[in-house]
Amino acid sequence: MRSLFALTTKTAPIKLAITAIVASLLLLNGCERTDDTSSNNPGPSSIPIQGIFIVIDQFGYLPNSSKVAVIRDPQVGFDSHLSFNPSANFEVVSADTHEVVFSGTATPWNSGKTHSGSGDKVWWFDFSALHTAGQYYVRDAASGEKSYPFLIDNNVYKNVLKQAARAFFYQRAGFAKQQPFADEAWADGASHLGPLQDANARLYSAPNNPATERDLQGGWYDAGDYNKYTSWTANYVIGLLHAYSENPAAWGDDFGIPESNNGVADILDEIKWGLDWLTRMQNADGSVLSIVGLSHASPPSAAKGQSLYGPANTSATLTTAAAFALASKIFGEHENKNFGQYALNLRTRAESAWQWASNNPNVIFKNNDASHGSEGLGAGQQEVDEHERHMKKLTAAIYLFALTGNSTYQQYVETHYRTTELLKHNFASAFKAELIRTLLYYAHLEGTSEQVARTITNTFTKAINANNGWRALTNQRDPYRAYLADYTWGSSSIKAAKGSMLYEQIIYSLGTQSPQQVSNAALDYIHYLHGVNPLAKVYLSNMENYGAENSVTEFYHTWFSNGSKNWDSTKTSRYGPAPGFVIGGPNPAYNWDACCPNQCGNNNNNALCGVAPPSPPFNQPAQKSYADFNTSWPLNSWEVTENSNAYQTNYLRLLSKFVNNPNHK
Repeated sequence: MRSLFALTTKTAPIKLAITAIVASLLLLNGCERTDDTSSNNPGPSSIPIQGIFIVIDQFGYLPNSSKVAVIRDPQVGFDSHLSFNPSANFEVVSADTHEVVFSGTATPWNSGKTHSGSGDKVWWFDFSALHTAGQYYVRDAASGEKSYPFLIDNNVYKNVLKQAARAFFYQRAGFAKQQPFADEAWADGASHLGPLQDANARLYSAPNNPATERDLQGGWYDAGDYNKYTSWTANYVIGLLHAYSENPAAWGDDFGIPESNNGVADILDEIKWGLDWLTRMQNADGSVLSIVGLSHASPPSAAKGQSLYGPANTSATLTTAAAFALASKIFGEHENKNFGQYALNLRTRAESAWQWASNNPNVIFKNNDASHGSEGLGAGQQEVDEHERHMKKLTAAIYLFALTGNSTYQQYVETHYRTTELLKHNFASAFKAELIRTLLYYAHLEGTSEQVARTITNTFTKAINANNGWRALTNQRDPYRAYLADYTWGSSSIKAAKGSMLYEQIIYSLGTQSPQQVSNAALDYIHYLHGVNPLAKVYLSNMENYGAENSVTEFYHTWFSNGSKNWDSTKTSRYGPAPGFVIGGPNPAYNWDACCPNQCGNNNNNALCGVAPPSPPFNQPAQKSYADFNTSWPLNSWEVTENSNAYQTNYLRLLSKFVNNPNHK
C-alpha cells in the first residue's frame, strides 16, 4: 500500500460494513497483580496462554550463533496485571527426552530497571554455549515456567524463508493460485482479468474511452490492498535482486511455485514476474506509468470492478530505470543463457527511461488526490518530493553505471552523492537503508573513483558506530536486543532494514566489529521478529505449521478480511490468512479514525468505533503498541497489522543471509 519508508495513511476505506472488535484479554499463567491498570475496554489480545514470560526465537537458532532468552516481568501496559518473579537459575531442556542439557543464571537488564519502551523488567539467560542440534525449551529451574519450544539446527530458517517468499506468489495479480502450488485453503482463480480490468485498463481520467486501453496485467498486489504502484514494485525488485545476489545459495528452485524445477532460482522467477509487469507499464518514449488502481473483494478473483491507471511521472520512471538496470546486470550474468536477450531488452528499457526522466525531471502525478482529480485511484501516495526524485535519479545512475560503465552515469553519481542523508549528516538511518545499501554497492564497483568510494565507506563506518548504531547495541539500550530509536508505522520492516544495514559490514568487510559480532547483532533483529519481543509474537502470519507457536492470527488484507468465514482469524475462520506474510508491527502512533466516536456520518458508522480506541495497540509502551486485528475503517487496523511487499522484501533480504551460508552455521 505504501513505500518502505515513505509511509502514508490510507485515505479511502475499502470496506465500511464491518463489525466492531470484540476485545478481551486472556488470563495467563502466572500471578495477577493487585494494582491492575489495564484498560476497561481492551483491544484484541496478542498475548498467548503460555510462553510469554520467557521469550525466544520460536523457530530457533543456528548452532554457533548467540542464543539469549529474554525473561520478562510486565510493569506498564495492558499486561501489567501479570507478574513473573524469576529465580536465579534457568535450564535448557530437551523437548524429546526432557533432560536438562544446559543450565545457568539469568542476568538483570540495566540493574533491574523498567524499560520505558516495553514497560517490562527484563533478565537475560545466555545459552550460546549450547551447539548441539535438537528441539529444546527454556525453563525456570524453580517455578517450572517454560518458553515455547525451539530448534537448534543449521537449516532452522530454510523453510521459514520459503514460506515468506511464497507470500509474493499469493500476491500475484492476474495469476491463478491453484494446487499443487497453492494450498487448497488459499486456492483462487486469476484475478482482475475480466472486462475492463487489467488487460484492458483505461486512463483514470477517461474511464469510458477505449482509446486509452492498455494491457497492464500481472504484477503484485502491493499490500493489503490490491493496487499496483510502479515505484514501489521497482523497489521490491531491487531489494529482491540484492537478496539473491548477496547469497544465491539461499534461493533454491524448490519453493513450490509454478516455475519451480526450471533450473532457475525461484526468487529470480518471482522477480521476473514483477519485471514483466514493469515492462508493460513503460511507454514507447521510455516513460513509465505511475499506478494501476484495482477493485477489491475477497477472494481476489471475486473483484469485478474496472482497472484504471495513472499517467507517467518522473519518479516512477527513474525507479523503474534503476530496477531494469540492476536486473539486466544480474540476469545477464546468469548461467542460463536464455536470459541473454531478456537482459539486453532490460538494458535498452533502463537507458530509455533514464533519458526520458532526464528530459522531463519534474513530471508530477499524485494519485488519490483532489488536486489531480484522482480521488479513489489507489490508496497510498506514490508520488514523492523534489529531494526524493533526486535520490531516485542518483539510484538509477548507480545501477546504470554498474551495468554499462558509462562515465555519464558515474559523473552524475560523483557530483550528487554528497546530497544523501548519509553524507550530509553522517547518520546511518534505518529509514534510509535502501539508499545506504545502494551507496555501498556503488563504492565497491569496479571503476568507482577511489576517493568517492573511501568517503562513502568511511562515512558509513563512522555512522554505524554512532549513537543509534553500535553504541546503542554495546550499551544494551534495548532489553529485547534489537534497538530502534523510534517505532513507527511499519516498524517490523524497519527492524529488518536495520539488521541488513548492520550486515552490510560483512558484505563489504567494513567496520571495527568482527564478522561474528555483526552476524549475532543482525540475528537479534531476526529474533525480535520471531518472538523475542514483549508480546512473544512472531510477526509473520499463520506459521503454526512451520514452528511458531504464537504467530499472527489475523491482519489487514482485503482477501483475509474481517468477517470472512474462510480467511479471517485462524481462531474463528476455517483457514485464517495464508502463511508467511510480514505485518507492520507495533505502532505507538496508532489511533482510531478522527471521525470517532460520533462524527462518522451516521449512527451505524459511529457504532463501529466502539467506546474507545482498541487498547492494545492504543496508548501502550512502544513495543506493546500492537494487537492482532483486521477491522477496517474506522478502527483502521492497517496502521498496525497490514502487510506490505516492502516489509516482505526487507525481511527476506535479512533472513536469507542465514540460510545455506557456510559462514553462518
